[in-house]
Amino acid sequence: MTRPRMTENRPKVVIIGAGIGGLAAALRLAHQGCSVTVLDMHAAPGGKMRTVPSTAGPVDAGPTVLTMRQVFDALFADVDETLEDHMTLDQLRTLARHYWDDGTCLDLMADPAESRANIRTVFGEKAARQFTRFSDRAKRLFNAFDGPIMQTATPDQLAVTKTVLGQPGLIRDMAPHRTLAGMLRGAFSEPKLAQLFGRYTTYVGGSPCAAPAILSLIWEAEARGVWSIKGGMHRLAATIADLAGQRGATFHYQTTATRITQQGGRVTGVQTEAGHYPSDYVLFNGDPRALRTGLLGPAPQNAVTKTHTEPRSLSAYVHAFAAAPDGPELTHHTVFFGHDPSAEFSALAKGQMPVDATLYLCAQDHGQVAADAMQRFEIIMNAPPVLNDPEKEKPPCQTQIFDRLTAFGLSFGPIPGPDALTTPQGFDQMFPASLGSLYGRSPHGLTAGFKRPTARTNLPGLYLCGGGAHPGAGLPMATLSARHAAAAIMTDHVSTSMSPQTVTPGGILTGSAIAGPKRSLSSGS
Repeated sequence: MTRPRMTENRPKVVIIGAGIGGLAAALRLAHQGCSVTVLDMHAAPGGKMRTVPSTAGPVDAGPTVLTMRQVFDALFADVDETLEDHMTLDQLRTLARHYWDDGTCLDLMADPAESRANIRTVFGEKAARQFTRFSDRAKRLFNAFDGPIMQTATPDQLAVTKTVLGQPGLIRDMAPHRTLAGMLRGAFSEPKLAQLFGRYTTYVGGSPCAAPAILSLIWEAEARGVWSIKGGMHRLAATIADLAGQRGATFHYQTTATRITQQGGRVTGVQTEAGHYPSDYVLFNGDPRALRTGLLGPAPQNAVTKTHTEPRSLSAYVHAFAAAPDGPELTHHTVFFGHDPSAEFSALAKGQMPVDATLYLCAQDHGQVAADAMQRFEIIMNAPPVLNDPEKEKPPCQTQIFDRLTAFGLSFGPIPGPDALTTPQGFDQMFPASLGSLYGRSPHGLTAGFKRPTARTNLPGLYLCGGGAHPGAGLPMATLSARHAAAAIMTDHVSTSMSPQTVTPGGILTGSAIAGPKRSLSSGS
């Protein structure tokens, strides 16, 4: 729905970070008439939705597909645009192909009936019935908690409790005292299926051995559809940035924010090496740990708490390269499972590189070129946050990954060199103070979803969005966080405009409605 653009009292908003959260917020705010400036230390928009060069063209080195497409359709519709008018999306018929080292292969499909048939063929009728029960459970959980948690700007434990009490069967579905791995062992008599669906916790940086059973709902998010974008995922970032620019937003790349400034207990702008950008509101689209550790100066250090940022989520070793493959048939998504999942996640819990790890491979050009032609690949192996000596990580990591793929019969020509590999240390450098954790705070524990910071912070005028903020990591969640943040800014601006105003010594107009920070149930303040 079109919202009227402001003609008076136009607020100035500075956004730090051009990841998907910052981009989506910039588009929404610019469309509503705000004066929007986006600062990013990198050379192009996208954040973790990045690319690296190769002989076959830019290779996605972050998220590889869209899920929860309705989130992006809503973003474009809210600014009077249509997603399909700006990019070509292809829905994947095969969600993922899965290989085990004993030769077992299973495809999960966009059509649930096809998935059930494939599971029946590979593992038998009992496994197919168990899959149906598990899928139904994931759907019930997703439907129950999408509204009161994901779609809500400030999730309320009381409201969630009321939801559960209104549907008593949800308690059984949630299995509140079990980990996801424990619940899956009871749901599937076939260990391979328990291993497969436990892997979905890594999508949000967790281990199935420690994550709550409620995260089984992640399967439902993928079961509702997976889309690839022609030209690569970076097209989404570039498109949103272009649309925001058309509405007046300005972007300054290779511009590092060094300090969030304040006066009279309220933000006044952002200092960079290139100068100061004054603003009425600052939206931080980075890891909230950067604020708490003082990377943006003393003003925002108390804007979030340690509970908002600790413990940390998983990181990853990511290869992005071009090569000609030889071996088993690949799909857009192919997973090569480790032999013993407990060994992988035990090593990660100890902060060690796993030696029996599951590998995820994205064949970006699948279906567009010959199967044995030069094409673009991304390979991801789970990792703990930053280790002590990142340079010593690369050789054993590369050897392990490509030796393991060779054991599955898959080889590449040429094998990529160390420059194609990004380690947790590399992610920490690209996303400061993150320790390489790609998903912000860990999702472990039943109440972890209430411990992420929400859009409003303890510092008036400072807001958060991105994967480190509520509702969490991943493109759809970070895009939802942008919606929450933009709405909070606009609501607070209207509230300020309608309140008796005073002028601080620095000349910033303030109102009684925001003399103190908004209270946040998730922050405990």
